[in-house]
Amino acid sequence: MTIIWHVDDDQEMLNAMDLMLSMLGFETKPFMHARPAAQALLSGGNPDALLLDINMPEVSGLDVLEFVRRNPKWNKLAVVMLSTEAADVTVDKAMKLGADGYVTKPVMIDELERELKNAIAKRKK
Repeated sequence: MTIIWHVDDDQEMLNAMDLMLSMLGFETKPFMHARPAAQALLSGGNPDALLLDINMPEVSGLDVLEFVRRNPKWNKLAVVMLSTEAADVTVDKAMKLGADGYVTKPVMIDELERELKNAIAKRKK
């Protein structure tokens, strides 16, 4: 089963995304903040993809993306960003930092599925 870790500082969004991801057939692991997700990666966690909210306190999703892309150990890890920000400058920044996909809130389930599946397929090549 494909494992998706979702990181968001909004409990309602975590719950909603967990439900959507489960409906799509993914195994999920939610994280309320970025630091525990980074710690879980460092401790040997091995998800197929990260779904990262951009705007979080202390450590942003973009910070986590940079952290992941700096370590060759996680070259195969797909990363999809999630944000209310749809501005080209924000999307471009995420893609330049190594994001494999970008989904805007409110999330449409078909877009989420497409972005995650494309991101995972891209990283498995």
